[in-house]
Amino acid sequence: MTMAQGLIFVFGMLSGLVLICALSWSILFPSKRIWPPRKFNSAIPMAAWGLTLAVYASAIGLGFLDWGARVMPFWLQWIMGPLLILAGNLAAWRGAFAIGLQTTSGAKGELVTSGLYRYSRNPQYVADIAIFLGLGLLFSSTWVWPVVAVGVIALASAPLAEEPWLRAQYGSDYDDYSAATRRFF
Repeated sequence: MTMAQGLIFVFGMLSGLVLICALSWSILFPSKRIWPPRKFNSAIPMAAWGLTLAVYASAIGLGFLDWGARVMPFWLQWIMGPLLILAGNLAAWRGAFAIGLQTTSGAKGELVTSGLYRYSRNPQYVADIAIFLGLGLLFSSTWVWPVVAVGVIALASAPLAEEPWLRAQYGSDYDDYSAATRRFF
């Protein structure tokens, strides 16, 4: 591992671990949660986006610096990787625009149960996980996978931090939606 790879790796891992710690705190202590933010106008949404983007940027940076270090079947690297990245981006942005960019950053909005939200309560997180997995496959890099794993763990944890807040915001409407729609798939 080169010095540049090491710095990017540590940056990505620390960013992801801080995000996981904040989400874990919010899961364990919902009344003292960090995410979703208590006030939308706080720095928390910017920090959450910043940490998430830092993990993505680290995976991409490591991927370019360590491109092809692992042998990967052609169809996984060059078909599934780009397909997951493309489909994930399309779904993530579609989901974000469906609920609104402010709502996706922690502001209260309307409960959306249509479109992609008809199939999953968290289509954006599912899509973001697909993007991470696609990056891991495309770059075929040894050092990208731990960063991808930290990103996936953070994204898979986020709904657990959000659900008590959603129940408090939307009451029985959210309970009905939750009973009829799976968390991820």
